[in-house]
Amino acid sequence: MKTIALAEAVALIPDGASLMVGGFMGVGTPERLIDELVRQGRRDLTVIANDTAMPGRGIGKLVSAGAVSKVVASHIGLNPETQRKMLAGEMHVELVPQGTLIERIRSAGHGLGGILTPTGVGTVVETGKRKIAVDGVDYLLETPLAADFALVEGFLSDYLGNLTYALTARNFNPVIAMAARTVIADVAHIVPVGMISPDHVVTPAVLVDYVIEHA
Repeated sequence: MKTIALAEAVALIPDGASLMVGGFMGVGTPERLIDELVRQGRRDLTVIANDTAMPGRGIGKLVSAGAVSKVVASHIGLNPETQRKMLAGEMHVELVPQGTLIERIRSAGHGLGGILTPTGVGTVVETGKRKIAVDGVDYLLETPLAADFALVEGFLSDYLGNLTYALTARNFNPVIAMAARTVIADVAHIVPVGMISPDHVVTPAVLVDYVIEHA
């Protein structure tokens, strides 16, 4: 793990990259990383997240800035800008049931070949997907979902990169940290090694590539 300046970390992310971004309606989203992506003018990003928050918050800032070409999310109902761009054909939106979305990400992080789920059977969700019967019940095979980068927000990091999270801000963050090639964490506090009890570590340092340094 390496501590790194905010601008330097975002400079690692090229146009066209796929990003998993933590957060639920903006709670637990690394806002400083989002703001820097907008400032550096990144384009053609694929964003994989629970939602696109709302205008002026979290991933909504990327949407409004025209940085996103594709979104994979469980809902977009709180962001009218995402809806407008989808209907205008300016941005592709792939809607995935929330449980299926997180399990596809978890599958990538755990090296699995996918999951079997009954969610979506008999609906448009099953279009183009393999259907498998188990004990007479039909399931859809949902494939793993990985990304180039995971942008996570933590509460504490030690100098090795072990992370903890604050209450519901934990949400998608620990799971996406296992499913991306490069993990960049922005945390509220960086503390000496030993200050975080091993029992309290949620994301171990071995998964974290960069922690944003504090000024």
